[in-house]
Amino acid sequence: MAKSRGLGRGLASLIPENSKMSESLSTDNQVELELIDPNPFQPRRHFDPEALAELSQSIKAMGVLQPILVRPWGDRFQLVSGERRVRAARLVGLERIPAVVRDVSDHEAMEMALVENLQRADLNPVEVAKGYQKLQQELGWTQEQIGDRVGKSRPHITNHLRILGLDEEIQGWIAMGDLTLAHAKAVLAIVPPAQKLLSQRARDEQWTVKRLEAEIEKFKEGKGLSVTSTESTGSNPDVHLRSAETSLRRVLGTKVVLRGDGAKGRIEIPYRSVDELERIIELLQHDPRDPGSNPDFVV
Repeated sequence: MAKSRGLGRGLASLIPENSKMSESLSTDNQVELELIDPNPFQPRRHFDPEALAELSQSIKAMGVLQPILVRPWGDRFQLVSGERRVRAARLVGLERIPAVVRDVSDHEAMEMALVENLQRADLNPVEVAKGYQKLQQELGWTQEQIGDRVGKSRPHITNHLRILGLDEEIQGWIAMGDLTLAHAKAVLAIVPPAQKLLSQRARDEQWTVKRLEAEIEKFKEGKGLSVTSTESTGSNPDVHLRSAETSLRRVLGTKVVLRGDGAKGRIEIPYRSVDELERIIELLQHDPRDPGSNPDFVV
């Protein structure tokens, strides 16, 4: 392999003679997947199973068209960018993946990973907000600097950062797409206990932003829900349903909604294609007595 300018002389001393890493570097920039460690600065926390399946099928048919970026990490590599490609390649069963190897610092690796991911359109608002927060806290960037680097306005940066002040459960609903960034902006105008209660109603009853804003105005005028009377019960009657719903979402990889109470209700499981429907059916047909069935299906 022709020596990369980004590697410099120092990399040779990090690669033991005849090691697996040396073999990976010498095979036309094809790095062994088993030698790649995840990027600790990755802002993405949710990887859509359907999107990964589609990418894996594309890789199976045409190969990995764009190399990932890694950096030397002891006698291994650490991923800088390209985690979706790595995950999809592993799903296909590839042993190696095209890669650009660059010797970069922690600071540079963080900047590359965050900026590249924040420029993508498929991060959810909470992932975006946490990415901006890392750029502020870890790299010391101002909101103006963040906006310049990711191509967004300062109000866009500010609005995303503000949602990190919401309750974690509300953030979870935003991350899953049950509430939008506009819903989040609306509830930020009221006190935290009311934020949670109105956000939950907006989620469960699928309120538009306009309906939520109207309910917020009623609350401000003292005509809506009573926060103190609701809080005095000391518990949320739907807490077990919400916990079960979270487990089902994790297992099925889609926005499952439980409606009702502890006595009766219904389960709504959306799907966006025949392939996704078949995947969900396969998971639902899991038999815990069958050792060959999906071991992750535990609610």
